[in-house]
Amino acid sequence: MTEASLTFRDLTLGYFSHPAVHHLNGSVARGSLTAIVGPNGSGKSTLMKGIVGVLEPMSGEVQHNDGARVAYLPQQSEIDRSFPARVVDLVSLGLWPKRGLLGRFTAEDRASVSKALMAVGMEGFEGRPIDTLSGGQLQRALFARVLVQDADLILLDEPFNAVDAKTVGDLIALIKRWHGESRTVMVVVHDLDLVRTHFPETLLLARQPVAWGETRETLRPENLLKARRFNEAWSDDAPWCEAPETAAHAHPHRHDGRDHHDHDHHDHHHHDGPAEHLHAGSGKA
Repeated sequence: MTEASLTFRDLTLGYFSHPAVHHLNGSVARGSLTAIVGPNGSGKSTLMKGIVGVLEPMSGEVQHNDGARVAYLPQQSEIDRSFPARVVDLVSLGLWPKRGLLGRFTAEDRASVSKALMAVGMEGFEGRPIDTLSGGQLQRALFARVLVQDADLILLDEPFNAVDAKTVGDLIALIKRWHGESRTVMVVVHDLDLVRTHFPETLLLARQPVAWGETRETLRPENLLKARRFNEAWSDDAPWCEAPETAAHAHPHRHDGRDHHDHDHHDHHHHDGPAEHLHAGSGKA
């Protein structure tokens, strides 16, 4: 039996009593590479925050594999680029779990940072202020920070936004390297072509799992249409938790879902692209 890196047990996440991810059940296999996709405001970023512990569950739980080290890369929009820091400072933040806030960096630590910067094509940028970096350069530096964390579970929230095609290709190569090292990687992605090409498994969210499993099956047109329709059907004045209804999905043994009709008051700020018209047209995404 495949060991689980993460297990969701009736997980509901949200903000200010408004749920954004509803009664999620299932598991993520250790060493798997999973894309998380869905309409605008479908709970993707919310789920990432719940997994990493930034957001406490409203009900249910996220169970981590014992002792697993977790690395979380939020969206670039959440990074304060005005903070007076250099690239080397940003990357060195990844060593905090090992050294603590006041720990002294060793020669081994400095070598690890240099190696990570070389791996992302940023050697020679150590002294550059982060507010002078392009979007692609900043994302490379953030990936270097993840590299030095040496994590078992890696969570990336829309890492390909606002970066050039060359950078996307290089970051995909790093993600595949982590996958090849049997690390568990979950990535929020809006480009479904990228998902089909590079990600073996996909979770399609519309506040609940619409489909979850092998990417080709998950991204079938009927599932994408169901996700869009579910997103468009929400009403702000509907009760937040209605009668259980099993969600359609690719692998029934992994998870189940229940329909809910509440408006997410946070995750709608994180936009998915127009790929396959997956975004909602109602303005409630």
